[in-house]
Amino acid sequence: MAVVTNLEPNRRTSTPLDDLTALVAEDLSAVNEIIIQNMQSSVELIPQLAGYLIAAGGKRLRPVLTLAAANLCGYSGDKHRLLAAVVEFIHSATLLHDDVVDESDLRRGLASANAVFGNKASVLVGDFLFSRSFEMMVRVGSLDVLRILSRASAVIAEGEVLQLRTTNDTETTEEAYLEVIKGKTAELFAAACRVGAVVADRPEVEAQALYDYGMNLGIAFQLVDDVLDYSALQATLGKTVGDDFREGKLTLPVVLSISRADEAEKAFWHRTMEELEQADGDLEHAQTLMAKHNALAETVERARHYGALARANLAPFPDSPIKRAMLEVIDFVIDRDF
Repeated sequence: MAVVTNLEPNRRTSTPLDDLTALVAEDLSAVNEIIIQNMQSSVELIPQLAGYLIAAGGKRLRPVLTLAAANLCGYSGDKHRLLAAVVEFIHSATLLHDDVVDESDLRRGLASANAVFGNKASVLVGDFLFSRSFEMMVRVGSLDVLRILSRASAVIAEGEVLQLRTTNDTETTEEAYLEVIKGKTAELFAAACRVGAVVADRPEVEAQALYDYGMNLGIAFQLVDDVLDYSALQATLGKTVGDDFREGKLTLPVVLSISRADEAEKAFWHRTMEELEQADGDLEHAQTLMAKHNALAETVERARHYGALARANLAPFPDSPIKRAMLEVIDFVIDRDF
């Protein structure tokens, strides 16, 4: 019988996000209970569809950040748990709406809610989750929290509308792209972190530092997401690779490739992204052009830049296990393959 020898006995089996989650595990368990309680409704389809989305998995990164930020600020109450649930509800509502807008069939490797329940039900249950999140915010009893999270909800919607404006527009600039992702993705990261300081009644300098940390982490997260759409394996990513290309979304890898394109390449991008006239092999050709112009690697480098800014944002806080875990999550977000 062959003997298998472990050549990497010290190989790490957990990720930095696992480590951060472990530090707030008790709080996160309570958050999951709050989520289950607050998605209930006498209208049977609402908990059924919401439960389908929430049970589909995901790392709960945004609510974990709320819990971690409150922990970092020395908070000892329990309102941060309700806030973390609010953040997850807002995130889940945007996912339901996004999948309808994008006509997505997969979410986290499973059939998307709109593919299972239909577009109308997904939009309306998304509206329910948004509305329920505001009810939960009010229960926290803080006008500052209500202001931060309600503003975040509006900014997210603005980001999604901005993305509609840039979709299929090959003249989209890097600045316009960044404006989109700050709204549709990074703002919720930022708000999720800021409310952790606000509920702990910490000084504005700490609340702003955590907001900036979340903003820069969220930008890095979305930059990597946009790279993965052209470079990951579908089985790993949990969605169809190339969705952004098929939808004509002008993400940074495409923006950089177009900015360096010759006339033939510009004609290719115009046909495939503006006209959406795509044929077999076009996705592979797009990937070839991105490799030629180093667009994917440079997008990751942009993500590392924002990761460095996020690290600097935590400088005002003293060393602690939670701070070290929040720092390590930055590299995880950038180096992940899903």
